[in-house]
Amino acid sequence: MRALAMPVTLIVAAVALIVLYSSVFIVTERDQAIQLRFGEIQRVITEPGIYFKLPTTFVDTVQIVDKRLQTLELDNNVVQVKDSRQYVVDAFAAYRITDVKAFRESVSGNMAYAADRLKTRLDSALRRVYGTRPFSDALSEERSAMMKEVADFVRPEAATLGIEIVELRIRRTELPANVLDQTYERMKAERSAEAAELRAEGKQEADRIRAEADRQATVLVAEAKRDADILHGEGDAERNRIFADAYGKDKDFFEFYRTMQAYQASLGGAGTTMVLKPEGEFFRFFGSADGKPAQPAPVAQ
Repeated sequence: MRALAMPVTLIVAAVALIVLYSSVFIVTERDQAIQLRFGEIQRVITEPGIYFKLPTTFVDTVQIVDKRLQTLELDNNVVQVKDSRQYVVDAFAAYRITDVKAFRESVSGNMAYAADRLKTRLDSALRRVYGTRPFSDALSEERSAMMKEVADFVRPEAATLGIEIVELRIRRTELPANVLDQTYERMKAERSAEAAELRAEGKQEADRIRAEADRQATVLVAEAKRDADILHGEGDAERNRIFADAYGKDKDFFEFYRTMQAYQASLGGAGTTMVLKPEGEFFRFFGSADGKPAQPAPVAQ
């Protein structure tokens, strides 16, 4: 009997261990769990610890769900912008499971299935946002606003899966390889046309400025000449007035002075021949002291 009791005791102990092991489960800090009974959700566990359920995996089962941050990448996604041109876009999303019950009910707690749903929604959001934008927006400061629009489209769908989108970014926006050269040549032609237009406008403006400067210079020269003529006339008038005053004060001296100036002007140069009578009026001041006519003056050469 004692020999028979030992195996029975071992069997009972083994069964007890199996029952205990199948009724205990552990939730770590990085996990959350769903306790199911015949496939129905009994409770959702989000806090770490040791928990108990009905023994065996037939009645009660436990599904462990990772609550850490997950990543999703969408690479080489071809999207079309408003003017029918295309971009190749790489997008990145960071998310986590925040509603385990919704996650279980929507995708049966399958992370791969949830990721596929998110990728489909992200692809649709990218096409929708890029399709309403002009070609230049994707390469400008508008890119941040476009990322926000994409995130706003994805978040409601993610929420129905029990998923929270923590961050969403557009990592790369490039032209497809088959249109890159064509687009480069078109952009080069556009820039060349723009440069030619700017040069033409610059030349036109330069001609206008030059013409305006010439006009102003002509006006200034004319005004300066006018002012000079006025001043010259005033100077001549003042000179004549002074001469008239001097003539009135001493007529003989003034006549002598003017004659000396005429001698200097007519006889001071070289290479000029003058034939005049010494008794003429022009040489009246060349007479002798006794009043006799002066000897003929030498001919100035």
